[in-house]
Amino acid sequence: MPIRVDDDLPVKKILEDENIFVMGSDRAIRQDIRPLDILILNLMPLKQDAELQLMRSLSNTPLQVNISLIRTMTYESKHAPKGHLERFYTDFSSIKDRKWDGFIITGAPIEKMEFEDVEYWDELKEIMDWSEKNVTSTIHICWGAQAGLYYRYGVQKHELDKKLSGIYMHHTFHRKTPLVRGFDDIFYVPHSRYTGVDKDEIVKNPHLEIVAESDEAGPYLIIGDEGKNIFVTGHPEYDILTLDKEYKRDLAKGLNPDIPVNYYPDNDPSKTPIKSWRCHANTLYANWLNYYVYQITPYLWTEKQGKP
Repeated sequence: MPIRVDDDLPVKKILEDENIFVMGSDRAIRQDIRPLDILILNLMPLKQDAELQLMRSLSNTPLQVNISLIRTMTYESKHAPKGHLERFYTDFSSIKDRKWDGFIITGAPIEKMEFEDVEYWDELKEIMDWSEKNVTSTIHICWGAQAGLYYRYGVQKHELDKKLSGIYMHHTFHRKTPLVRGFDDIFYVPHSRYTGVDKDEIVKNPHLEIVAESDEAGPYLIIGDEGKNIFVTGHPEYDILTLDKEYKRDLAKGLNPDIPVNYYPDNDPSKTPIKSWRCHANTLYANWLNYYVYQITPYLWTEKQGKP
């Protein structure tokens, strides 16, 4: 939570110059607190794994967060128990007539497909259009980030020479950007994908800003329209054994995958991986919830008309 001080306190300017978020007394008086309503469109085949991973990071904040789960209706998951979907998920038509503070669009293991060939592409486009006027900030993850960059900003994806899999070193460009407040100069992130996005194409777009990247994995955190849309090309929410399961799954399929980079001690898959990314994952989601949702979303959505 922010530090609350009087607006005319001299140290307020010093704190702000040091990238410490400070709330003045006038603003604090006007700001009522209520739970944040966060919507998650879960496109991952293993629904419960994705739910657990995301909620671990979303819970690491003093803010109260209400989570609602939705799924696509034009494609039915073959890996999630039907009873679980019917009990805990709803569809877009059931939630579209209200406003939401935040929205998460997950990744999906379909990055080799053309966007237009994805069964639920038209449904996803409708949802993304809707979010522009009904959500304060949307965060897109991995394939969801590529889909959002393509549909919202025309950024093309491209297929990589081989699968990008492992834990990669990253650095920030603008440490005073609220999304990366508290990040170290160097931090680590899991990636698991066959496709990427072109940095030059993003840089040329005046609506987009890259705030963190990897020399090996490319752009990582991209802010669109000052935080209205945020794109995360990796999987900071991954559990410690997620890449291990994916590697062993691909081995069983005879895909001859490379050992995930910087993941197993001594590059030995028989050894337990070392977790090196969780703190920054939690900080990322806490920063998003605080600076791009809580500090911006209206207390009563009905008081604010049009685009958030």
